[in-house]
Amino acid sequence: MQGLIQRVSEAKVEVEGEVVGQIRQGILLLLGVEKSDTEQTADKLLHKVSNYRIFTDDKGKMNLSLKDIEGELLVVSQFTLAADTKKGMRPSFSSAGTPEQANTLYQYFVAQAKAGGLKVATGQFAADMKVSLLNDGPVTFNFSVE
Repeated sequence: MQGLIQRVSEAKVEVEGEVVGQIRQGILLLLGVEKSDTEQTADKLLHKVSNYRIFTDDKGKMNLSLKDIEGELLVVSQFTLAADTKKGMRPSFSSAGTPEQANTLYQYFVAQAKAGGLKVATGQFAADMKVSLLNDGPVTFNFSVE
C-alpha cells in the first residue's frame, strides 16, 4: 500500500465543481492500493499516518502527530501511486489492485480511521477529482507499507 502524506493548513476535493471533502489543519493522504494489500496492510498504514510526528511542538520541532494536535485527515484514492516507473517512459500499473479491491480497502481504511476517533473527510473513489491544498512547510512524506 502506498501513502503520500502532506501536512496541510487546509485541503479540499471537488468533483464536477462540488466540494465533496474538505479539512483544515491536518494531513492530506493520497492512497494507492496494490494487489498484495490486505486489511492488515491498511491498518499498518493508518497507524503510521495517524501517529507520525510531523507537526511542530512549542519548541519548533516536528514532535507531534495528527492525533496529538487533533487534526483532520483527508483521504483521496490515487491509483497512480501504484505505478511502476522504473523502466521506460510510460508507467506500468501491473502491481495495482483491481478497482474492486482498491475501493474495498479504501473504504475499510476510512472506516477504521473514523472508528479510531479521527476527523476524516474523503474524495470520491474513481472520480475525476480536483484536489487543492495549502501545504504547510512544505512537508511531504511517502510511505510504502507491506
